[in-house]
Amino acid sequence: MTQANIRPLDGRTRASWIRLRTMILLRWFAIAGQLTAVTVAQWAFGLQLAFGLCYLTIGASVVGNLVAAFVFPQNKRLSERENLAMVLFDLLQLTALLALTGGLHNPFALLLLAPVTISATALSLRSTLVLGGTAIIAASVLALWHLPLVTQSGDVLRQPGIFVFGHWAALLIAIVFTSAYSRRVTTEVHSMADALSATQMVLAREQKLSDLSGVVAAAAHELGTPLATIKLASTELLGDLEDRPDLAEDAALIRDQADRCRDILRDMGRIGKDDLHMQRAQLTAVVKEAAEPHLERGKTVMFSDNPMARDPARAPTIPRKPEIIHGLRNLVQNAVDFAETTVWIETEWSAEDISVRIIDNGPGFPPQHLGRIGDPFLRRRGGASNETTRPEYEGMGLGLFIAKTFLERSGARLRFANGSDSGWLRGLPPAGSGAVVEVVWPRRLLDLGPDDSVMGENQRLTA
Repeated sequence: MTQANIRPLDGRTRASWIRLRTMILLRWFAIAGQLTAVTVAQWAFGLQLAFGLCYLTIGASVVGNLVAAFVFPQNKRLSERENLAMVLFDLLQLTALLALTGGLHNPFALLLLAPVTISATALSLRSTLVLGGTAIIAASVLALWHLPLVTQSGDVLRQPGIFVFGHWAALLIAIVFTSAYSRRVTTEVHSMADALSATQMVLAREQKLSDLSGVVAAAAHELGTPLATIKLASTELLGDLEDRPDLAEDAALIRDQADRCRDILRDMGRIGKDDLHMQRAQLTAVVKEAAEPHLERGKTVMFSDNPMARDPARAPTIPRKPEIIHGLRNLVQNAVDFAETTVWIETEWSAEDISVRIIDNGPGFPPQHLGRIGDPFLRRRGGASNETTRPEYEGMGLGLFIAKTFLERSGARLRFANGSDSGWLRGLPPAGSGAVVEVVWPRRLLDLGPDDSVMGENQRLTA
C-alpha cells in the first residue's frame, strides 16, 4: 500500500461505526432528564404545564427506543442516514417539548446545542449542515411560538423581549460556532489518527521486508551445501551416462538448474545469517540505499559528502533501521517528483551532528505551506500543473508526514525551506534551486562507532 492509496476517512464512513445500542443508551438518559424536569417543575415549583402533551412527547421517545431495542440486534451499527434520522428525531422531539414549556423562556432551550454537537463530531458535513439548519429554524420558531410558563397562582413567567432576542441570537451563534469548532477539532484528530495508522502500516511493511532480507540471507547460506551436493552428484552422473545420451541430457539439466538456483540465491541475499551489514552500514551507503528506487526516474541524482570527511574510516556507521531508510526514501521521492532536472543529496557529519540535505531544482514549497509541512494530508505542493503531469500523485501531506514521523522517532530534527530563502544552509547548488530539506541527528544518538567485527565482502557461492 502506497501513500497515494491512503486517504482520511470521511464522516459518512465514520458514522457507520456508531452502534445503535450507544444511541439508545444516550436517549434513555435524555428521557430520564426530561421526565425529571417536568415532574420537578410540577411538584416542586407548581408550574401549570400541559402535562398530558409533555408526557406524550416524552412517550414518543420511549416508544422509539423500545422499538429500536427489540427490533434490531444489539450489535447493529447505524448507517449515515439512520444516524441522521435518530439525531433529527431527538432534535424535533426536544423542540416540541420546549414549545410546550415556555420556548426560549425555558432555560433548558440550551439543550438544542446537543444534537448539533453530536452531528458535528460523529456525522458528515452534509448531515451537520442539515442538523444545524434545523436547530436554527427550531430556535426561531420557539422564539415566536410557545405555550407560556404559568405558576400555580396564575402568573406568567416571561422574560423581557430584549432578553428573548439575546437568547435567540446567542443560541444561533452557539449553534454555528460549536458545530464549526467541534467539527474542525474532530477532523484534525481523525486526520492525525488516520495518518498515524498509515505510518504504522508502512513501518510494519518495512520491518517485514527487513526481516525477509535476513530470511533470504539465511536461506542462501543453508541451501548452499545441498545445491553443491546436487551439482556434484549430477556432474558424476553426467560422466557415467556418456553412453546414455537421453539420461545424460537430464543429468545436465539438473546440474544447470542447480547453478541457476545458486545464482538466484546469491542475488537475493548475502552469505551468512549473522552478516552485520544487515543491521549497520556507513551513512553514505544507507542514504544511497534509500535513494536507489528513484535513481532511474529520468532525473539526475547527485551525491556529495562533507569534504572534511573523505576518509571512510571517519564516516559514521549508523543502524539500517527501516524507519530511517523509508523516511529518507520518502524525502528523496518528493524531491524527484518535483525536480526539473536534478536532485542533490548531501551528507555531512561532525563530532556533534550528522546531517543529510536533499535539494531539488523544482518550483519549491509554496510559501504559505512552509509552516505546515509535515501535517497529514496537506495538499498540494506544485499547484494545478501536477494534475496533468503526474495524475497519480495525491499530494505531499501524508508522505512527508510519514517521513517526518519516522525520522523524528530516530532522534532527527527536520527543517524545510526553499533555496531562495534558506539562509541557514551553506554551500547550496547554483541559484534557482527549489525545495530544501535538512535532516539532522545528534551524532551520539545515531553513530554506532567503528566495528572491527563487520564481515568483508560477500563471497560468491561455488560448487
